[in-house]
Amino acid sequence: MYDAGKIITGLVIFVGIVTYPIWGSLGGSVNMPEPVVNKSGTCVESAEYMRANHMQILDEWRDSVVRDNDRVYTSQQYGTKFDKSLSTTGKTSCTSCHSNKEEFCDACHDYTAVAPYCWECHIEPKEEI
Repeated sequence: MYDAGKIITGLVIFVGIVTYPIWGSLGGSVNMPEPVVNKSGTCVESAEYMRANHMQILDEWRDSVVRDNDRVYTSQQYGTKFDKSLSTTGKTSCTSCHSNKEEFCDACHDYTAVAPYCWECHIEPKEEI
């Protein structure tokens, strides 16, 4: 029992480190951003579905377009056919509604600390003035 002080000190430090994510963020939370959308086209799926699954859809599109030359997506919800494209012109591209990258893409990606690499190959959308 000669090391009781060291053990108790170690336990207090351990508990402090383990619980830091809980008490360290009190009062410092940031509200989730509300993305800005131009309603000039129809989205391939519902907004709720896209919020949860857009990255999986984009990954599947990339693989099927590049590997299989499959360039048409049929909406599961609407049954409508869309071009698998982020940046083509027209009302069937993602950027027809999501044209402001800073207010739409970057707002959520910065909030979640995600750095997608879409724009390494694709042309970044520019807001029409």
